[in-house]
Amino acid sequence: MENPLDQKLDLSALHLGNISLGTLLGALLTLVICLVAVRLLTALLRRVLAQTHMDARVQKYLVRTVQLVLWVVTVLITADQLGIPVTSLVALLSVLSLAVSLAVQNVLANVAGGLVLLVTKPFTVGDYIDTPSGEGTVREMSLTYTFLETMEGQRLAVPNSTLSSGKIINYSTLATRRLQHKITASYDDAVADVRKACLTAVGRTANVLADPAPVVYVSSYGESSIEYIVRCWTRTEDYWPAHYQLLEEIRTAFDEAGVEMCYNHLNVHIIEKKEETE
Repeated sequence: MENPLDQKLDLSALHLGNISLGTLLGALLTLVICLVAVRLLTALLRRVLAQTHMDARVQKYLVRTVQLVLWVVTVLITADQLGIPVTSLVALLSVLSLAVSLAVQNVLANVAGGLVLLVTKPFTVGDYIDTPSGEGTVREMSLTYTFLETMEGQRLAVPNSTLSSGKIINYSTLATRRLQHKITASYDDAVADVRKACLTAVGRTANVLADPAPVVYVSSYGESSIEYIVRCWTRTEDYWPAHYQLLEEIRTAFDEAGVEMCYNHLNVHIIEKKEETE
C-alpha cells in the first residue's frame, strides 16, 4: 500500500472556486513585483524632480498622479493573471472616470488652473496682487483656490481657474514702484511756482528715491484749473506710507508758497436788466 506522505502535492491541481492555487500564487507574485516596481519608479521620479526648479507642491501632485496610474496598471495586470476579463474592467473604469469628471468639472478646472499657477509662478505667498475678483495680499495657495487678505481685513477666496485665465497685476515683484498724484492749481499761479512747491513736498516725503529723479508735468488744462502730475519712485514696501505722506506734504507746500489748490466750482453772474422808459 502506497504511503500518502510519499505522494507529491500538485499545487497546480488545487482549485479555489474557478481559480487554481497555482494561478493565485502567480497573481500574488505578480502583485508583489508590481508594488516593488511602483515604489522604485516613484522614488526615481522624486529624485529626478528634485533636480529641477519645479515647485515642491507641483512635484508632490505629479508624484501622486503617477502613483495612481501605476496602481491602476498594477490592478489590471493582477486581474489579468487571475483570469478576470481586463477589457470589461477597463470599460468600467472609463465609464466611472467619465461620470466623475462630468460631476466635478469645475473642480478639475480649478485644479488645472492651480497647476498652471504653480508652474508659471505669476505670484507667490506674500505678494500683493490685483485680480478680476479683487485685490489683496496672497496668504495661501491650494490646487483649487488662492486666498487673499484684503486691506479691509477680509479673506478673499479666488478660484484658480479665474486667476489662470484672467489678468493679474503683481505689485510686489519689482523692488521699486512709481508713485503718482494728480494735482490741480489755479490759472493765476505760475507753472514754475507750482512745480517748485510740488518738488518741495516730494523732498519732505520719507522713503522717496533720488534716482529716478522726481518730476512734475503739466497734464491738462481744465475749465477752472490746470492739472499737474507729480511722479516719484519709492521702494515697494514703502509705497503706501509715501503715497499718503506726499498728499499731506503737497497741501502744506501749496499753503506755504501761496499756490491755490483748485476744485470744480461754478460762478454765477447775475445781470440786472433796466426797464425801458418811454
